Amino acid sequence: MTKRIVVLISGRGSNLSALLDAGLPVVGVFSDRANAGGLTLAQQRGITTATLSPRDFEHRATFDQAVAAQIDRWQPDVVVLAGYMRILSDDFVQHYQNRLLNIHPSLLPHYPGLNTHARALADGMKIHGCTAHFVTPQLDSGPVILQGAVPVHADDTPDTLAARVLRTEHRIYPQAIHWFLEERLHVNANQTVSVTGIDAAQQKLFFMED
Repeated sequence: MTKRIVVLISGRGSNLSALLDAGLPVVGVFSDRANAGGLTLAQQRGITTATLSPRDFEHRATFDQAVAAQIDRWQPDVVVLAGYMRILSDDFVQHYQNRLLNIHPSLLPHYPGLNTHARALADGMKIHGCTAHFVTPQLDSGPVILQGAVPVHADDTPDTLAARVLRTEHRIYPQAIHWFLEERLHVNANQTVSVTGIDAAQQKLFFMED
């Protein structure tokens, strides 16, 4: 039986586009913003979409409950966060435990949260990148599946560095999701992730952009 992916977005959907271009079986796209560009992208590809506004809900928990109810109608094997700009409630995360993935624009555990590129530049980092990981209740702290590194150039701005990192996101996120769908990911007792057939060093820094 074909696996099923639901993608959550808040914006233009560049990672969503990369997932679709990789041929991944996306069956539904949800956004918390009705004007998110990624919704149009999904509709053009014939994918069902849905939106809910958090402004219509008194509490974050009740909003997340409504979102989960919508997601579950699509019967996903995995739920993928792709630029979904909301902090999730613990109950939501636990509902999708071990089948909720995210892509974060830093080499975690460095720079969880926002403004990762500016923070890396301010610290004089020479290497930056992105991380595909399982989502847990603690923000940006779930088991790492795959990381991609990029060099930081002397003349970089947050925007130029972000663009380089984003290209790498578009490469590693589809790969991480493929591994999930192929049932090759194993979360170990120490909260590391091993991948059947992949060397641990290759998994940690899978790509290096120029």
